[in-house]
Amino acid sequence: MNLDNNPNYLKALEYIENTDLNTLEPGKHMIDGDNLFVNIVDSQMKTPEQARLEVHDVYIDIQVPLSKDESFGVKPRKDCQEPDGEMDTVKDLLFFKDKDWTTVTVKVGEAITFEPDTAHAPLIGEGTIHKAIFKVKVA
Repeated sequence: MNLDNNPNYLKALEYIENTDLNTLEPGKHMIDGDNLFVNIVDSQMKTPEQARLEVHDVYIDIQVPLSKDESFGVKPRKDCQEPDGEMDTVKDLLFFKDKDWTTVTVKVGEAITFEPDTAHAPLIGEGTIHKAIFKVKVA
């Protein structure tokens, strides 16, 4: 997938560059209808054992830690072996039980993108994190 050809993705990058995400109230902020929105959340972080890989079909995730660094488990979706249920088409979410992932740490204010072909286990760390999760419709 070439993200440079996805107008929703390009609009998300422009929004991130031109918006102080720390000024947004917690909750869902519509940017371009169901093509692009951001959820500002405060979430409890997890140990690697507690974290679960997830994938999406309809949306690309762009995640931006705002209060502290965040680690993610990352694994190609095609290599995931243990689905934990079926795809929830309403939530656009499928979990996997796999634990053999690569860990990537994202610094405060940096963004990481997860396309539908990449499983990711967010929220690895300690304490509570304030973060932005952009949902970008696949074009």
